[in-house]
Amino acid sequence: MRLPKKIRQEKLKGKIEETPFITDEALADFFNVSIQTIRLDRMELSIPELRERIKSVATDQWNETVKALPLDDVIGEIIDLELDHRAISILDITKDHVFSRNDIARGHHLFAQANSLAVAVIDDELALTEKAEIKFTRQVKQGERVVAKAHVETLEKHNRTHVVVESFVESEPVFKGRFTMYRQKEK
Repeated sequence: MRLPKKIRQEKLKGKIEETPFITDEALADFFNVSIQTIRLDRMELSIPELRERIKSVATDQWNETVKALPLDDVIGEIIDLELDHRAISILDITKDHVFSRNDIARGHHLFAQANSLAVAVIDDELALTEKAEIKFTRQVKQGERVVAKAHVETLEKHNRTHVVVESFVESEPVFKGRFTMYRQKEK
């Protein structure tokens, strides 16, 4: 059953506050309306599109926290970060990321998302990738969202840290990397 516009918009505002990274498509399914209706509701309520909501949260929350590189150099949008522990970023695969003849994402974009997240999670002014062991487990297509999750596996002597990054489309693994990171300061 469809809700009246005013009630739907109130519930939409609450849903976005509760889940700020929800897509217009998911909202349309949730409220059983068209994507266009959701977009019009957001415009009337002055709620920015998903990409702008993510950038706003990332800029406000992590601009001063990420130490090893400027936030603009991170590939994807960081949505969670605890230095020297864990980090999460999302990357929406667009036409710019794929091969034109088959809409499959170029691997270097997935690697760049994972590698920059491995750098960002390091609590140091300087973090460089010394070694990476990577595995692609499935092709990623245009229109899919890649969620990369990094966790610091070990903090070692000799200024090295191991970071494991796993990337998913929905709940399906698409990439895994184990990065050995050089850091300026010993932990």
